[in-house]
Amino acid sequence: MTAEFNISKVLGEKGPAPDVQDWMAAQRRERLTRPVVFIGAGTCGLGAGAAKTMAAVQGYLQERRIDAEVVKVGCIGLCSAEPLVDLQLPGKCRLSLAHVTADKVVPYLDALFAGAIPEKAEVFGQFRAEGLEPWAGAAFLDELPFFKPQTRLVLRNCGIISPVSLAEYLAHGGYQPLAKVLRTMSPEQVCNDVEKSGLRGRGGGGFPTGMKWKLARKNPAPRYLVCNADEGDPGAYMDRAVIEGDPHRLLEGMAIAAYGIGAETAYVYIRAEYPLAIEHLVAAIAEAREHGLLGENILGKGLKLDIRIKKGAGAFVCGEETALMHSIEGKRGEPRPRPPFPAQSGLWGHPTIINNVETLANLPSIFEKGADWFAAMGTRGSKGTKVFALSGKISRTGLVEVVMGTTVRSIIEDVGGGVPNGKAFKAVQMGGPSGGCVPAQRMDIEIDYESLKSVGAIMGSGGMVVMDEDTCMVDVARFFMDFVQRESCGKCVPCRVGTKRMLEALTKITDGKADLNDPTVSLDYLRKMGTVTIDTSLCGLGQTAPNPLLSTLRWFRDEYETHLHEHRCPAKVCRPLLTFEIDAQKCTGCTLCAIKCPAEAIQGEKKKPHRIDQAKCVRCGTCVDVCRFDAATAK
Repeated sequence: MTAEFNISKVLGEKGPAPDVQDWMAAQRRERLTRPVVFIGAGTCGLGAGAAKTMAAVQGYLQERRIDAEVVKVGCIGLCSAEPLVDLQLPGKCRLSLAHVTADKVVPYLDALFAGAIPEKAEVFGQFRAEGLEPWAGAAFLDELPFFKPQTRLVLRNCGIISPVSLAEYLAHGGYQPLAKVLRTMSPEQVCNDVEKSGLRGRGGGGFPTGMKWKLARKNPAPRYLVCNADEGDPGAYMDRAVIEGDPHRLLEGMAIAAYGIGAETAYVYIRAEYPLAIEHLVAAIAEAREHGLLGENILGKGLKLDIRIKKGAGAFVCGEETALMHSIEGKRGEPRPRPPFPAQSGLWGHPTIINNVETLANLPSIFEKGADWFAAMGTRGSKGTKVFALSGKISRTGLVEVVMGTTVRSIIEDVGGGVPNGKAFKAVQMGGPSGGCVPAQRMDIEIDYESLKSVGAIMGSGGMVVMDEDTCMVDVARFFMDFVQRESCGKCVPCRVGTKRMLEALTKITDGKADLNDPTVSLDYLRKMGTVTIDTSLCGLGQTAPNPLLSTLRWFRDEYETHLHEHRCPAKVCRPLLTFEIDAQKCTGCTLCAIKCPAEAIQGEKKKPHRIDQAKCVRCGTCVDVCRFDAATAK
């Protein structure tokens, strides 16, 4: 399919001409002359084997001499269904199949090219398209429980278009909002509309975006724009997926932001651990520059913008805006006191606006449909939608985008399909290491910035890690405290020492080494240490580091007390607190546990019940892991 186009005709002031509209329809594949195979080749898809699937598809087409187009797309959201393969035949809707590993390619494509859905295939769904014949027996994607509750603005192109094709992005309305802004609005009007929309920063505390922009405009040029794509929270991958699946959306948002604040130079600060996202971003920047959407005199309206990529080295603290700026400047990534704020004095002492990927990716929708339209979605103080990375003990893992005000219960049960294996939902960690747990009794809380703070959690970047009844909340607090303690830059004493002391106490508690006469392991000590660390730390990392501890202590204090006073872990996670035994009625004497035990703590004759010498047992749990008769148990 040709991708030749004239940018001035596509983005003309009177709209696309009839011949351009035909070209755009072809790019949207509304009328096909040959089949198209789409393969989900984002990081999650590749991790599930999409590269082998693609090789098998290409081999199949070549061997049978089928003239078909193969298109790599990003993640559509349901990561648990990867590898995803879609087929669109001329005249028919695009059909998507789940878990298409390489060994399934031949039988699946044989059936599909014959016009039938494979009997054993997992049908993901089909795309709704006017004028095309639907597949019988396949639900439309917008009817599926995973997608039906969602409102996809930031994610609307992900998994649908080729991320390395500017032509496809244009055909789906891309860069029309930028053209509208440059032709009809002043920078001041842009800032006013962003403020009117109610858009708040999607990466942390939720500061009003328009207000931040106006603060920068009050200060003299040059001004800088920075996109914070340094996504370091465990369980968060929203920014990566957006850049992998729809990089031009980010670039368009950055161009609108740069025009609004009066910046000519912008940076994307992105983790070096995101090679595919960087590859797609580099390609998108090059193509946008080639067609006059970046560089000098963009669309002939005088806007000058150069976007540069700065790779981060994986330091979590560099997600904090002042540490991030130091890293861009070539300095050690350490935060500095504020004020002055970056909007007043940022990169090289000049006004700098720092927004994250999701914040910037919202801008094309705002200027496509209007600030009032965006402000009509959500709650009184939280407008628009929010993207979450749903992971952990959940049936359907993946990326979801819902209107602000949606309840936690709706996301967990309706979108995510609930907790698998008949287990009970216990809590969801929101906001990563800087966030807190929302317990089962608060599942009906609405998701917005203020509501989450009321239960000890934060919106953060949008990670949602679901935990079931088998999760130890004390161990969860220890895990996150270990993470933030290792990632602390060490510049300020409260964070450097406070996180270390809290981690030491939590480790003693989970290891069964807590002495009740030791005040440094008491729950009051932990609470006070957490409060002091929040109140006195220099940057957002230290100021939020105790959140997982404080929220689990608030909602699951009984688990802490059981660990402390009874030296017992109710969830049977903290192995030093467990006692391993072998049920003589179930043991067949197969000797497998004795062979695998690293401490040689299991004794017994062959074909006779075995027993564990508790004096030798190191509580590693190997016996439970290898026993095929459920004879070895932990208590």
